Amino acid sequence: MTARRLRVCWLYPRALSINGDRGNIEVLRRRCEWRGIGFSLTEVGLDEPLGGPHDLLYVGGGQDVDQRRCAADLAATKARDVAAAVADGAVVLGVAGGFQLLGRSADTGGQVAPGLGLLDVSTTRAVERLEGPTVVDVDLGAGPRVLAGYENHAGRTSLGPDAEPLGRVRSGPGNDGRSGLEGARRERVFGTYLRGPVLLANTWFADELLRLALGGLALDPLDDALEDEVHRSFLRRIPAVPA
Repeated sequence: MTARRLRVCWLYPRALSINGDRGNIEVLRRRCEWRGIGFSLTEVGLDEPLGGPHDLLYVGGGQDVDQRRCAADLAATKARDVAAAVADGAVVLGVAGGFQLLGRSADTGGQVAPGLGLLDVSTTRAVERLEGPTVVDVDLGAGPRVLAGYENHAGRTSLGPDAEPLGRVRSGPGNDGRSGLEGARRERVFGTYLRGPVLLANTWFADELLRLALGGLALDPLDDALEDEVHRSFLRRIPAVPA
């Protein structure tokens, strides 16, 4: 039992929430509650201040028009406060469109929107969508692990010299369908195209985010038999990848 509390800020829960994003938030909530860790959630929308302090910021994905609106709102009302939160140690996870908004710029369909610049990535757009089950080999410093999920995006994201990939694609399209890279990371900021929701399919990744957001707190183990089977069910969608 611990007196610690995880303070989560979900940016644009109404505009950017089409990739199982509420499921990702619920995974974080439940895994805290099962360990006796307090959990608080702040939902911040358009034209609302970031507030804080926050331990973990979450940005999901949405339609092009909503992504453009949120990009403009980030630049006008939240960019400075998000950067300050990251400087204070907050963890950030961006999924799909949220991943693109963490970068330097993103083509949201006829318009290039500025991003937060937390990741050295930029996103262009193609007519053909990249879609399919995806398996990614990841090493966040504690040894190799596997992320599994599903991708469906028209974006083509390239990494600059100050970003490293979240992982390398074993199967699936990844960031651009050709580089073999998936997502990006820099210190405590993570971006991925994996949906599913990604934290439900990969509870080890949820726990790594929790650990970082709670200042390196050692997390009590959980009985993850059901969660591990969910992970294997994603792997079984790709016959060549052993579950």
